[in-house]
Amino acid sequence: MLGFPRGLYSDVRIEEVWSTTAGLVLGRLEQYVSRHYRAAFIRVWDGVRWYYASTSSVDSIQSELDSLASMASRQDGITDDPVVRRFRGNKGKTLLFESDHVSDVPSRDKLDRLRASAEPMERRSGLTDRRCYYVDNHKRKTFLSSLGADLEFDRQTLLLVAAFETSHGSSRLQESCHVGARTFGDLPDLVPALENRLEEASEFVRGSKPVDGGRMPVILSPMAAGIFAHESFGHKSEADFMLGDEAALAEWAIGRPVGSGDLNIVDDGTVPGPGYNAFDDEGTASGRTWLIRDGRLAGRLHSAVTAAALGEEPTGNARSISFEYEPIPRMTTTFILPGRDTVGGLVSGIDDGLFVKTVKHGSGLSTFTLAPSMSWRIRGGRLAEPVGVSVITGSVMETLGLIDGLSDTLDLEGAGGGGCGKMEQYPLPVGFGGPFVRVGAMEVR
Repeated sequence: MLGFPRGLYSDVRIEEVWSTTAGLVLGRLEQYVSRHYRAAFIRVWDGVRWYYASTSSVDSIQSELDSLASMASRQDGITDDPVVRRFRGNKGKTLLFESDHVSDVPSRDKLDRLRASAEPMERRSGLTDRRCYYVDNHKRKTFLSSLGADLEFDRQTLLLVAAFETSHGSSRLQESCHVGARTFGDLPDLVPALENRLEEASEFVRGSKPVDGGRMPVILSPMAAGIFAHESFGHKSEADFMLGDEAALAEWAIGRPVGSGDLNIVDDGTVPGPGYNAFDDEGTASGRTWLIRDGRLAGRLHSAVTAAALGEEPTGNARSISFEYEPIPRMTTTFILPGRDTVGGLVSGIDDGLFVKTVKHGSGLSTFTLAPSMSWRIRGGRLAEPVGVSVITGSVMETLGLIDGLSDTLDLEGAGGGGCGKMEQYPLPVGFGGPFVRVGAMEVR
């Protein structure tokens, strides 16, 4: 039983983590790392500043708490503090993976699955690089606070990802594919998807030519739309970027129209997958936050501190990558909601444009750039020749206003591996994806 100091707000987050990473590089097992540890993040708020500590010795939590309290200034009315008023004393257990735990799966089974998944690359000649990884992670958190919060919740993810480089003459193409699940038994077979991606990449690298760029209509695949929503729009919605920035606050005026009435973008921490969390790292329950609703800005992503500063409520987005870091506003699963068009209908509506299927990376806040990997020209309402594209770019807000079609399907499989980076915290598991998205005009180079 912890003794929380009086006159201060304090909370403790204890994390117990099981994880495995195994990697085959050019057919050889180059990495097998299995970890299990228990550690804690402790913090104290006195109404003016935070005091933090992290420890891998959970027996020292009380002494760390007392040490932080000795540096803080106690306040009689700390419970009336605007930040403290936004914390909830939630209680309960949300443990979804007590059975089907990744630590119950023998290492041999994980390695057998890894080797079987890499088989299509081992059989194919001409690949200049080939890698395959098995990654699992189970994190169980206990959250306690001076307001009486007492929570236990967990999350679990598994991923198989294959990455390769193929070439033809001087042309080279790096591609990847992945499958993910929340239990080992539910992990899909990577082989069919990998065989298709290998064949598609081989045809692409043999037939693609540099694009004749310019401003043209573009259809983004769910993967490309997900990266656009995350990198270009999602980060702008994180409220800590707006504190002290009047221009950012004015740009993100709630109710401002930014797109057609069919455009809706949400962040939802309850979606199963990498972005799932029952509660954030401040004990706020996860939920769906509307960022754009019916074409108008509708919300932003908060921690308790940013919510208090802007006179709003926390959204369950205070997250950290591990016990070593403070929680800050971060996305969970951010995506554009589907519309009413078929994919074929979106393509047939373009006489001369571009279809972007896969993306190497993306970035941006006010102005975004996406670096496509595989793209095809659209001519006369049909997919035509494969083309190499360096970047597609534009103004985020202008591009949102140019979205004129959304497919009626939704794919939240994301890009696999990696994670979100912000400040010094990388990688944070997030989910993303979306429908097929048609943009009336984008700059293609």
